[in-house]
Amino acid sequence: MTQSGLNPQTGKDLTKREKGWIVFALMISVALAAIDVTIVSTALPTIVAELSGVALYSLLVSVYLLTSTTSVPLYGQLADNLGRKPVLIWGIVLFTFSSFLCTQAATMVQLIMFRALQGLGAGAILPMTMTIIGDLFSIEERARYQGFFSGVWGVSSIVGPALGALILTFWTWQGIFYINLPVGALAVFLVLRFFHEHKVSSHRSVDVWGALLMTAGVGAFLLAVEGRLFGETFNAGLYFAAIACIIVLVFVEKNVESPLLPMSLFKKRIIGVSYLVAIFGGITQFGVTSFIPLFVQGAMGGTPLSVGLTMAPMAIGWPIGSIMSGKLILKTGYKRVLFAGMAIGVFGSSMLLIIGSATPLIAVMGIVVTIGFSMGLTTTPVIIAVQNAVEWKQRGITTALNQFSRTIGGVLGVAVMGALLNNRLSEYLNNSTLTAGQKASDLIRDMLDPSKRDAYAPDILQSVRLDLADALNTAYLLPFIAAVIALLLIFFFFPGGKVEKLKFNNNKKRPM
Repeated sequence: MTQSGLNPQTGKDLTKREKGWIVFALMISVALAAIDVTIVSTALPTIVAELSGVALYSLLVSVYLLTSTTSVPLYGQLADNLGRKPVLIWGIVLFTFSSFLCTQAATMVQLIMFRALQGLGAGAILPMTMTIIGDLFSIEERARYQGFFSGVWGVSSIVGPALGALILTFWTWQGIFYINLPVGALAVFLVLRFFHEHKVSSHRSVDVWGALLMTAGVGAFLLAVEGRLFGETFNAGLYFAAIACIIVLVFVEKNVESPLLPMSLFKKRIIGVSYLVAIFGGITQFGVTSFIPLFVQGAMGGTPLSVGLTMAPMAIGWPIGSIMSGKLILKTGYKRVLFAGMAIGVFGSSMLLIIGSATPLIAVMGIVVTIGFSMGLTTTPVIIAVQNAVEWKQRGITTALNQFSRTIGGVLGVAVMGALLNNRLSEYLNNSTLTAGQKASDLIRDMLDPSKRDAYAPDILQSVRLDLADALNTAYLLPFIAAVIALLLIFFFFPGGKVEKLKFNNNKKRPM
């Protein structure tokens, strides 16, 4: 077997122009997935209203996160075996093709299936770009470039919502997936043209069973959380299946030649704690970005345009935090930057607990920019910390597992928040609110559609908005608690004491 790889000179043989083109190609690749996430978040209330799928709101989000998460470690292992380039190209092509399939969805179930396929493509894109940057550049350069790449998500937070609002206003929701087609084609062209690898031999196997068990276990738990869709007996069986799959997974990973989840990695304190921080940070990140649009368009009586305006400030906070993070890491080390970023995240998520249907839109925008700044500060140091703790042969899987940890937090967080929201709403929306024969899900669907909600009496509108706001406040407890736990993990367990000086480890190069 052969293994593709990068020049062992850590990119020093590349000219500035060559480095610039490679970075540009990778940034376009990241932008493809980043814009999709932000633009779809903006369109979610409109999509579920048109396809009559309010009960499946959280599942539409979490199934994408599930497939994009559980595939990440496998892609990381394949990248260490086959090379970064073919895995990245595969991810872009699959993501682009499934985006087209999403435009053809006629029901919520079809869209969920196509989004699951789209997630399989997305799972390769971000970890591969981060791994390539880790291969090409010294740690001083990485601190700067990783910040730029994290900033792409921030910029996408203004482009995505603004573009999504325009598309929903003047076109249809299918348009948010059509725009991925030219961007995906450009990303494939740039990567093929400017990023090159050379071959070396490898005899490492790929842990397919590990990938299947992980997907089955997390998927079963996800469906179990969505228990209102199934009977109680079947739901209990899903929990049992999830636990069984995880137990078997741990056994398998201890006995295979090349485990998908190398247990030796978790013996390194900085890696284990970093992954835990990423998990709880992911709960906060995805919980906020997934449910703020529902709050604005439903509880506040907004439109797709107001949703876009609310989410856009993420573009101010995230890139500023990312750029500052890259510079501060070189001066103070990982821990102080991480702690500061997560402390800001705790403050921002706490504000979600007190907002209501009458809260000014500008106040919600302020919360979004605060949490965006927090995510910008925390993402970069975690990536660099885990990359600098391993040698080249483990950098692909290590980086991929970091992304896996953050997104798995998002998967579980969104699912639990959806369950909390629906359970709370079922308590609030009683028969006195509903008309004869009307379902609670239909009422919420109409509240998300500006053309339909105007037909309701003002007192009913106000009552439902208050109920929805209170239910969302309950769901927002989860990202707040997650941010607090992440902060405590950093303070008590992240290595380095009060100030951890960064170790410039440029000797962990790729073997000849």
